[in-house]
Amino acid sequence: MTDSPSVPTSRRRRGFLVFLRDVLVIVVIAALVSFVVKSFVVRSFYIPSASMERTLIVDDRILVDELTPRWTDYERGDVVVFKDPGGWLEGQPQTPARPPLVEAVDWVLNFVGISATDSQDHLVKRVIGLPGDHVVCCNALGQITINGAPIDELSYLNLPEGDTAASNEPFDVVVPEGSVWLLGDNRDRSRDSRAHQELPSGGFVPMENIVGKAFLTTWPLDRMGAIDGHHELFNGVPAAE
Repeated sequence: MTDSPSVPTSRRRRGFLVFLRDVLVIVVIAALVSFVVKSFVVRSFYIPSASMERTLIVDDRILVDELTPRWTDYERGDVVVFKDPGGWLEGQPQTPARPPLVEAVDWVLNFVGISATDSQDHLVKRVIGLPGDHVVCCNALGQITINGAPIDELSYLNLPEGDTAASNEPFDVVVPEGSVWLLGDNRDRSRDSRAHQELPSGGFVPMENIVGKAFLTTWPLDRMGAIDGHHELFNGVPAAE
């Protein structure tokens, strides 16, 4: 029996280069698909503060639906992630500088949607008032009223023991067109629309600043689950005049 001729070195090298090319193409396509999904469909964020406890706690990872609200609009009760409309993040602690290599790796991970380095530049709150709504706090029972209808929020608010007031800061606002009135669930530890009424925006957040609706907690595993909008609590609110 004679030995089969060996494969020429040049052919083996060419085959290896073709393999590397195919792997690179797959990686690039996967990265581009991830980027498109992150930019237009679903995006990941982590929670940097306690303003939404108990619904969301510090370092929770959440998924945000960017696509659906573009077709269905937002509802009262939705938990939304939004970009600072100006002045909301002033005075917040800055992220310390990191080595260039760490920054580069994190940029790549953020590009494909695995990391969420810009979470510190965004905020998360609950939609209470939609355009045209007359939102007042509080009635004799400590409830917020929207267009005259009281809202019982005790099922999701994080209040001190014995406190049943939805807000210890009174307000009486009419939400302008194209904006929303947003509050945190941890009312006594949330710098939300109430705390920014002196700004030119009046504390309202333009719809265009909203990234999307938070719908799922993905990490840690023991907290994985859907994020409840408690929309049924707002069913009795009449339309804005």
